[in-house]
Amino acid sequence: MKRRAFCEAAAGAVAVAALSRATRAFPAEPGVAAVSNDGRQVALSRSKVAALQAKLHGQLLLPGDAGYDAARLLWNGAFNRHPALIARCANIVDIQRSVDFARTNDLLVAVRGGGHSFPGHSSCDGGLMIDLSLMRAVKVDRAARTIRVGPGVLLADLDRAAFAEGLVTSTGSVSHTGIAGLALGGGFGRLARTLGLACDNLLSAEIVTASSQHISADAGHNRDLFWALRGGGGNFGIVTSFEFRLHSAPASTIGGTLVFPFVKPRELLRAYADFSAATSDDFFAMLDIVPTPEGRIAAIEVCHCGERGAAERELALLRKIGSVAQDSIRPTAFPELQSHIDKDYPPGRGYYLKSGFVRDMSPKLIDSLVDYLEAGPAPRCIASFLQLGGAIARVKPQATAYWHRDAGHQVLLAGFWDAPGDADAPRQWARQGWEAIEPETEGFYVNLMAPDEGAARIRATYGGNFDRLAALKRRYDPTNLFRLNANIPPA
Repeated sequence: MKRRAFCEAAAGAVAVAALSRATRAFPAEPGVAAVSNDGRQVALSRSKVAALQAKLHGQLLLPGDAGYDAARLLWNGAFNRHPALIARCANIVDIQRSVDFARTNDLLVAVRGGGHSFPGHSSCDGGLMIDLSLMRAVKVDRAARTIRVGPGVLLADLDRAAFAEGLVTSTGSVSHTGIAGLALGGGFGRLARTLGLACDNLLSAEIVTASSQHISADAGHNRDLFWALRGGGGNFGIVTSFEFRLHSAPASTIGGTLVFPFVKPRELLRAYADFSAATSDDFFAMLDIVPTPEGRIAAIEVCHCGERGAAERELALLRKIGSVAQDSIRPTAFPELQSHIDKDYPPGRGYYLKSGFVRDMSPKLIDSLVDYLEAGPAPRCIASFLQLGGAIARVKPQATAYWHRDAGHQVLLAGFWDAPGDADAPRQWARQGWEAIEPETEGFYVNLMAPDEGAARIRATYGGNFDRLAALKRRYDPTNLFRLNANIPPA
């Protein structure tokens, strides 16, 4: 492990040679204003900050530095946070030194991989942001059918590298998402019903814990930690490397969007519910109910990775659930499908959502949702059902930290806006609508967490695994240093 850390430190030093590493000639006072892990205002001495900067192979940014504003901005434009310090880590050693600095100075810590956190947990006000976006190494072992990636890697990086070797693994559905947060929260997307969750394909991980130790976790080493990393979110440390199992790429993939007018909505949603309950594991769909100037539509984005004839038969059944207004489904290379809806989730836009798991699209859930939709207009707000089941459900809930294996769908209500002054109406729409349908749901997907979730909902998210996770949190992070997540307090 020490040799790996040394090699990665050397490689990182070359990779960021262009970054400024000069130590500032700080004046003795005043100190750098910061926030502690429990919310207190603290002041860091300039000498401590300068010492950290001198130790990093990457870059340490403070407010006012060139590059600070670009580094602090997140994908979700709802959050405009200003860390006291941003450590742009180039390697494992940088991460260890950053964690050590945060722990010894009792600082609030945010960890940024791809920066895609819906509740804005990738950054913080007044704390230390540990930025992993420079660490984007990808290595495919074609013979072993594995891929090892760094914590700053995006799904597009992973998908392209694997597909170039005729291989794939289970990731997400928006290609500019970071693999780290996705996999730690479970990770489902277009191939999850066929190959399982991203965390089900995780073979090993290397992690820097709250004590700054760098350790490995897999089926033979630190098995309890390996269990917790597969669905327990960022509660247990900073993963510095992920190794995933690869599979042969599908011989063909068919995907695109079917659009139905949202007329007779109850009948349409019930027909879709019956269809989705009977699909093969090779079929995956996301249904979005979207407002348009002419009225709402149901847009169903699909991916079928099975045999061509079977795909056409299932798609023919889907087309029969309503009157098709638009059909863009066609044979498409898998990497292209992975970026198919990227344009709908641009960086800088503000997003707010509430989500939860449901075993099925019950008549009561459909009626409650349609009643709310029909109560009034909802500009720039969508309701969605994301299909689960298949291979996801064939893993026991206790086998990994990801609990909700029996869910057939994830349902969510989301609002979005481009100007900060337009945020109130979409947020309010999603919150009020969630009150109507929440009784039909259980828990939520940690990667689609709202910023205002309470302890009871977080506990329900981890379900019967919560107590075991809390005990492991006490072992690996007893002071709750890593708390900006779907947080599990130490037992």
